Amino acid sequence: MDFKTAYGNISIDPIEKKVSGSVRYIFELKQVIDTIKIDAQKMVVTNVKINNKTVKFTNNGKTINLFEGFTIGKNTVAFNYEATPKQTMYFNGDFSSESLSNQQVWTQGQGKYTSHWFPSFDDVNEKVVFNLNISFDKKYQVLSNGVLLNEYPNKNEMIWEYQMQKPMSSYLLAIAIGDFRHQVVASKTGIPLQLFIQTKDTAKFEATYRYSKQIFDYLETEIGVKYPWKIYKQIPVEDFLYAGMENTSATIFSEDFVVDAIGFNDRNYVNVNAHELAHQWFGDLVTAKSGKHHWLQEGFATYYALLAERQIFGDDYFYHQLYRSSLQLRNAARTDTIPVMNEKASTFSFYQKGAWALHLIRETIGPKLFQKAVINYLKKYQFQNAETDDFLTEIRKVSDFDTETFKKVWLEDYRFRSDEANALLKKNEFIRTLFETQKMRLKPFVENKERFKELLQSNVFYPVKTEILYQMKDVPFEDKKELLFLALQTNDVKVRQSVAEFTDEIPLEFKANYETLLEDASYDTKEIAFMNLWKNFPESRTIYLDKAQNWIGGNDKSLRSLFLTFSIENQSPEKEKYYNELVDYTSSKYESSVRQNAIINALAVNENDLTVLKNLLNATTHYKWQFTKFARDKIRELLAGGAKPQFQMIYQTLSEKEKAQLDKLLEEKK
Repeated sequence: MDFKTAYGNISIDPIEKKVSGSVRYIFELKQVIDTIKIDAQKMVVTNVKINNKTVKFTNNGKTINLFEGFTIGKNTVAFNYEATPKQTMYFNGDFSSESLSNQQVWTQGQGKYTSHWFPSFDDVNEKVVFNLNISFDKKYQVLSNGVLLNEYPNKNEMIWEYQMQKPMSSYLLAIAIGDFRHQVVASKTGIPLQLFIQTKDTAKFEATYRYSKQIFDYLETEIGVKYPWKIYKQIPVEDFLYAGMENTSATIFSEDFVVDAIGFNDRNYVNVNAHELAHQWFGDLVTAKSGKHHWLQEGFATYYALLAERQIFGDDYFYHQLYRSSLQLRNAARTDTIPVMNEKASTFSFYQKGAWALHLIRETIGPKLFQKAVINYLKKYQFQNAETDDFLTEIRKVSDFDTETFKKVWLEDYRFRSDEANALLKKNEFIRTLFETQKMRLKPFVENKERFKELLQSNVFYPVKTEILYQMKDVPFEDKKELLFLALQTNDVKVRQSVAEFTDEIPLEFKANYETLLEDASYDTKEIAFMNLWKNFPESRTIYLDKAQNWIGGNDKSLRSLFLTFSIENQSPEKEKYYNELVDYTSSKYESSVRQNAIINALAVNENDLTVLKNLLNATTHYKWQFTKFARDKIRELLAGGAKPQFQMIYQTLSEKEKAQLDKLLEEKK
């Protein structure tokens, strides 16, 4: 049997955190079977009709089981449902508030979990043309896969009608709701690129989406197959669980990558942008048949993202990224013995080793033949599923590449082929220089000094210069000061950051030069330099606080937290006001990264603050596992330090969920 098309009419209640509506599927029955199953996790399902006739069905809490009313050929099934999803659909912010701030609803169906909010198919091999009508408060923007056909007013709500033209796996179905604005850019081939951003972040639009059109145009040309969908949207959401997710025609990504011009130098969206876009072909257009072949999605997306970055940042950047991942893969292979072609392989293997495997093929047979094989592969399996041998067959058709040996050593063996990798890396002059510079670790500084000086004054890519600064970190200041001045004069953000990082003790004669790092276009550099200057020059602390008083930092407000904490420590006249601001940042009004920074700093100031402890307990109920883990570990640490009475004092003020979490942690303590 084959499910062809889905029509969903759904309404989302963000107060009750529920989704309800009706679904109609058109499907074709190819042979006689006794039961048809639709995945539906913990849903209430009613009014089931097949071919417009009410039928009996069973619902076991995981699947809707249909066993009557269907015949060979074309059929329809329609029903109503209601769900309170415990995962896959997430609700941010307070929707009972009249003011728009951080309220959002978004989905994340990685793998097979869309069936928690929409009755669908956990099997990635069942591809369907999805069409959704979504009813929600008209104050917000509602986004989903495909083209927005219409918006219908419905009292205080709006119905957004989205349509797809081609089939896709259920895990790629998505919704994102929030206070968004957007700009539209047209690709070279006329595809509308809709770039969304929260209203509060509009000043960060350019830096966030820098190079987006260039990436799109490059990948379409490099892959050699036209972008397979009618539109492409990108939507940042708060507290997203991953970096990004390649929902068909609508990538959702983490607010962490919404940056200003300074933040761009520390962490930018370029790689994730290219990675998720590449998935529109590798994963969305052609989907791996099973987890064993997952590298066909992640390896390709990782590699094409690197190729796109090469186009933007140059060859040296490209080779440096490959070099870094080669070191990590070599080290990982010491303990990770699961090969790429195994559904239990690590994320790192699927992504980075998969990318390296593709790089080896492309370098061996050449870019033109590689592209030809990729085009044939994508066209042959478009809107279908494929496995590793399907791709390797296309490689064999265009070349005499030994796919059998390749498969054994790169995909079925856990070890990383460092010798082969290094031979490919050494094609690049910068990498050869980096390797030579690393070998200089074996010689005394005095023998290397002139060469170091020469390299610091050259145009060689920055990692060579940061390697020199690393090698000099324990050299006496008098011996290396000329080189430190040269490093600062490069005006390279990364090189100057290494000066900040590798200089623990700052001599008085270097103080003024080191202080210039506080002006650098990098929040990371500012933080490192501030902390180091604070430690080295207690007499200048007030000056440093004056300089930092308007700092905010990235989305995690790290520099603001730093300023508040150090002002309190320095007995600022406004320390009470600053402490209250810091405590406010621990509350659920803010993203987890802001809260985590603030909790750490507020507890360092006063580990008995009951408001902070309550907000810390609230963090244990958050949906983001990284944040809940931090919160539980912090509570364990506080309990071990004797904080049980303080937690008992706030017990009655906690929600039932918070009480349950605290009870578990107290039980562990026994």
